[in-house]
Amino acid sequence: MLKRLFVSGYKAHELGIFNEKNPGLAIIKKALKRDLLRFLEEELEWVIISGQLGVEMWAAETVLELKKEYPYLKLAVITPFLNQEEKWKEETQDYYRNIVMQADYINSVYQSSYQGAWQLGEKDKFLLANSDGILLVYDEENEGSPKFLSKLAAKKAEMGDYQLFRINAYDLQNIAEEQQQELYNDYF
Repeated sequence: MLKRLFVSGYKAHELGIFNEKNPGLAIIKKALKRDLLRFLEEELEWVIISGQLGVEMWAAETVLELKKEYPYLKLAVITPFLNQEEKWKEETQDYYRNIVMQADYINSVYQSSYQGAWQLGEKDKFLLANSDGILLVYDEENEGSPKFLSKLAAKKAEMGDYQLFRINAYDLQNIAEEQQQELYNDYF
């Protein structure tokens, strides 16, 4: 049973997405929504993110949208350390804080400020240990920051009793093609 789902993936800049107008963003959000709706049918209660910019925050936006129809769905933001956003641009901090303020649960793995990159790896281990599965937007042919997390999640899934779901480039391409077909059908 999938009650607590960790969602992660690429950072926005790894996908070349620098603003809300990028057409790829709508495709990623549609893929996230499609899978989250499927998991809601399997009794999903919590979506957990670490607040990383990119896929995680887009998943949070999607959860907040879905909560209107599924009020029992909860969002947890568990950051690796306190004040992870403090060195970001002010506009980005505002975006982040707006989403985090709407979360049902907020905490940090380490109750201190940034100490080192090791905190990020420990955050991944903690979130994997405290979830029933992971939805990872990651394509092994296009490596990036989720590579380490993908390997950890695959190892945990191999040991049993943990579910690993991926959204890869092929999945995103299918959604893009579906959208094109819908536009074509609407036009003709």
